[in-house]
Amino acid sequence: MATLLPLLFFLLLLLQPLFSVANVDTRNQLISELLSQPTSLNDTPPTLDFEVTKPIPVPKTKPCSELILQHDFAFTYGKPPVFANYTPPSNCPSQKFSKIVLEWKATSKGRQFDRIFGVWLSGVELLRSCTAEPRTNGIVWSVQKDITRYYSLLQKKQTVAVFLGSLIDSTYTGIYHVNISFRFYPAEESLHSYDQNVGDLASGYHSWADLILPISRNLPLTDGLWFEVENSTDTELKEFEIPRNAYRAVLEVYVSFHENDEFWYSHPTNEYIAANNLSGTRGNGPFREVVVSLDGVVVGAVWPFTVIYTGGINPLLWSPITGIGSFDLPSYDIEITPFLGNILDGKSHKIGFNVTNALNVWYIDANLHIWLDKQSTTTEAQLVKHTSLPLIVSVVSDFVGLNGTFVTRVSRSVSSTGWVKSSNGNITTQSIQDFSYINKMVMWNDGNTRTVDQNINFNDTVLIKTPSSYVHSLKSNKTFPLSLYTDYLEQENETSLYVTNVDLGFIEKKTAIGGSRVLESSLRNLQNAEGNRVVKNNLVVSRVGNTQQAYRYHGGRFCYFRNVSSSNYTILYDEVEDTCHKKAK
Repeated sequence: MATLLPLLFFLLLLLQPLFSVANVDTRNQLISELLSQPTSLNDTPPTLDFEVTKPIPVPKTKPCSELILQHDFAFTYGKPPVFANYTPPSNCPSQKFSKIVLEWKATSKGRQFDRIFGVWLSGVELLRSCTAEPRTNGIVWSVQKDITRYYSLLQKKQTVAVFLGSLIDSTYTGIYHVNISFRFYPAEESLHSYDQNVGDLASGYHSWADLILPISRNLPLTDGLWFEVENSTDTELKEFEIPRNAYRAVLEVYVSFHENDEFWYSHPTNEYIAANNLSGTRGNGPFREVVVSLDGVVVGAVWPFTVIYTGGINPLLWSPITGIGSFDLPSYDIEITPFLGNILDGKSHKIGFNVTNALNVWYIDANLHIWLDKQSTTTEAQLVKHTSLPLIVSVVSDFVGLNGTFVTRVSRSVSSTGWVKSSNGNITTQSIQDFSYINKMVMWNDGNTRTVDQNINFNDTVLIKTPSSYVHSLKSNKTFPLSLYTDYLEQENETSLYVTNVDLGFIEKKTAIGGSRVLESSLRNLQNAEGNRVVKNNLVVSRVGNTQQAYRYHGGRFCYFRNVSSSNYTILYDEVEDTCHKKAK
């Protein structure tokens, strides 16, 4: 979905089954599935699609709502993003806001693929998302995102840019009708945001950055503002310059993967591809990482969560309950404060992105959050120590023909320490990233049956030592489990059965320590989806999709639990609880 390709090739890429190493002819069957949606749905109400997530805690004050953009996205490939002017709200009773929320509302009806899109404010990305996949009866969905961390940017007049790449013709008729609004909640004295307190405790400073620099492509463009990384040797660079009175810097990275690398976690090794003469099969193995550099030095990495888009693997699995992270793709913070000593010289510097083992295409950009010392025009800083160990990679393959077992293990560590002297005193910051990864892939039945069991551990630690010798810390421990099972069976009467099972998880524990105060939060978000479809003469004659999700967040003062299940677009049960217990279950 990244670049404008010849139409047929583009469609085949998007609709290629996740596991089609031994059965390339199944592409036409999947195209027929999209084209064979029943027309009798015209009389049924639109399907309401949603991503299960916790509600955004907001104050009881009445929000001021601003409609930012209203647009119908039709044939947009090769065209510039859609622009709108943004002006801070002037009609609110208070100009001090404790929460700012972006709301995306959209509808579509007809036939269309899932599409990736982004929302930028003067080049700073606010939202990366995937559309719901339309049906004949239509779909409706919305996304709410807390954008309070962009507070300083939202205080000034800016330009909003939205890019949603899509096509419209006699076959693909679904137009996306979109409204984007910002809601501003005036501050309420009695409300204290848990996340904001976590940030205060970890840094010792006020919560939101004074300046946010876009690390994205410059306009004009006929695409999104993200950089496009097309292969493993492609490094995308952006020049920037920061004020000389900065005392903290955090790089927020947005990542999504498409076309040949949409299902990177299922890719076989190049050795397997060559041994079986599988030309055209997507390879480079199942491991990917985004490497972030500053003036050519690795400062951090992102091992991304395996987002499955609404058309991925089996579209029936992701409506009305969409895949974890598909409506609001996660961004990833990298603390680069230790490197301020290298860039506080008033000169231009370069941030770079590349992707290990990448195939075409990855969309990557970032926002550089900068905190400024208002009591001084300059600060002093020095990088004391930096260690970026190379990847430790182990690949064990055992295969005969198209059947075999493949185990890939990878680990990496990146750490840096530096001090900054400002009006806050001399503060030392240490940033540590630790990663570990394992992927076990088994193929049998001449490659027609495959399992993938993968686990990513992604741990961040930031330690801050103040002049009073207090150590503040912010730790995030993430685990991304993924299990896939696919099977292709030939049956009687020229029919074929395709079976897909998916287990997907996003698990995170955060701990913030400030002096003697400790705050903790935990998230356990797990999905299980099972589906099958029967194909005869290149047409889908029957299909079943079942999805179950359990979401549990525990944040001390705020908790949220939801257990929901669906089958063939129908909700079976939906249980919600928002009461905190002493211990998360």
